[in-house]
Amino acid sequence: MAALGNRGTVTEASGFNPEEDAQKIYNAMKGAGTNEATIIEILAHRTIAQRQKIKEAFKQSVGKELLDCLKSELTGNFEMVVVGLMMPAPVYDAYELKNAIKGAGTEEACLIDILASRSKAEIKEIIATYKKEHGKSLEDDVCGDTSGMFQRVLVSLLTAGRDESTKVDEAQAVQDAKDIYEAGEAHWGTDEVKFLTVLCVRNRNHLLRVFQEYQKISGRDIEDSIKREMSGCLEDAFLAIVKCMKNKPAFFAERLYKSMKGLGTTDNVLIRIMVARAEIDMLDIKAEFLKMYGKTLHSFIKGDTSGDYRKILLELCGGEK
Repeated sequence: MAALGNRGTVTEASGFNPEEDAQKIYNAMKGAGTNEATIIEILAHRTIAQRQKIKEAFKQSVGKELLDCLKSELTGNFEMVVVGLMMPAPVYDAYELKNAIKGAGTEEACLIDILASRSKAEIKEIIATYKKEHGKSLEDDVCGDTSGMFQRVLVSLLTAGRDESTKVDEAQAVQDAKDIYEAGEAHWGTDEVKFLTVLCVRNRNHLLRVFQEYQKISGRDIEDSIKREMSGCLEDAFLAIVKCMKNKPAFFAERLYKSMKGLGTTDNVLIRIMVARAEIDMLDIKAEFLKMYGKTLHSFIKGDTSGDYRKILLELCGGEK
């Protein structure tokens, strides 16, 4: 029942008693009105594995699905956070991808956020879960909703074929950097397939070496070249891959910052990252956020949200530092 990672703000609750938690949640929802404080107190301080045990205990003692009860009692963004917390990681990712694809228009940012940042094993689990939960192939759904080179990048990421070794082939790294340079900056028009081949297939250490070589050859950071050469969703996808390779917590810190700065809040992005990373690397995301923006993630969330939604996000953020 341990946490998914060891750099999260949500860790295993000691003295855990799922029957007791289930009873407290049931009492918080029965009768008129809901005691949201109890729901926050319990669910924001249990790991995903522990929450699954609470679900089982609830069903046993109440004869109803906890998720259904929560959905009927809660509303809005607070409900979205709680529903997300109750799902195992691949189920939540599959659920988010499904929501991003269904209906009019696609939330491309969601497809990019998830597929560019998850490991090979995680992507394989998401694909299997998607099929099981939604009865469809994730690749077919993605292809039905995207097009062109952006679609090809997503399909490549969905093959979960990235090399995950740590070895760097020096000669290949130099060649890769040259290939990308020649496919982009060096000539008119961009051969995006070259970028795809290198960015979607090579391992992280190798890519970090490619990025150094690229800087040497072109005098630019790879990110700057992508911004100059590409546009729209394709640009966003390649940038996300590069940023996740360089520093994944910093990638998420930037996504959180952009979801809150300026007018209005992109709540679905804020919720997705806070829920998905709470027990993996939230401590690192918070540190990167402070380093990059000179303000704490906690202060940003506090200033940008309100009510129970704010309370539960701040618990997931864990402390002001």
